[in-house]
Amino acid sequence: MGCSPPLGVFLQVGIGPQFWLNILLTLLGYVPGIVHAVWVIAKK
Repeated sequence: MGCSPPLGVFLQVGIGPQFWLNILLTLLGYVPGIVHAVWVIAKK
């Protein structure tokens, strides 16, 4: 997950709404993408 938040989300939940949301957040700002990825992975 370290350098690519969408990769970490993809490995946890596959391609779905959380994955696309993470891509959007990462494009808007790297930190929101990381925070969302950590949340998705910790929630599992």
